[in-house]
Amino acid sequence: MRGGWKMYAGPLVPIEFSLVSKKRLGALALVIDEDHGTPCPTCVIESTHTDLQAAIHELARRERTAEDTIGFFDRSNGERRAVGIHTAGLFENWIESTTYDAVIWTDGESNFLRTTGSVFSLPAARQHLLSLDVPARREAQRYLRNAPKRVDTPLRQTSLTAGWWATD
Repeated sequence: MRGGWKMYAGPLVPIEFSLVSKKRLGALALVIDEDHGTPCPTCVIESTHTDLQAAIHELARRERTAEDTIGFFDRSNGERRAVGIHTAGLFENWIESTTYDAVIWTDGESNFLRTTGSVFSLPAARQHLLSLDVPARREAQRYLRNAPKRVDTPLRQTSLTAGWWATD
């Protein structure tokens, strides 16, 4: 990566903590979620790579994920990959206001229903989080608390209220 993060300089994208993350011990992680997400500003950092495939490879390595879970839009030829129907368009519209040749993003999809058996909702998310063991629950709290401030989703707002984590 080159330079520092440009906080909230990216497009507004529907995001929610609706990914049950193995690497976060089952805590809920941020994911682009066109069904349950709230439009949130995204952050931008430049890649040192000039080759799109090399940049995709590097982001996949950093995120410890498969390359096919990295979305992209290439301005030069209009080629794109995105899980959500509308997601690539959000990035395409945004890139038109920049001098970037391409944009890449982590493009996993919500696995909440598949993993928990429940449709994502605040009560279902709370139930899942409270079912975690203590180390995983601590990781979940840390991750929710430390997300960028303007990633202010309903789950984050609710989880930070007093008593939300009580199991009684």
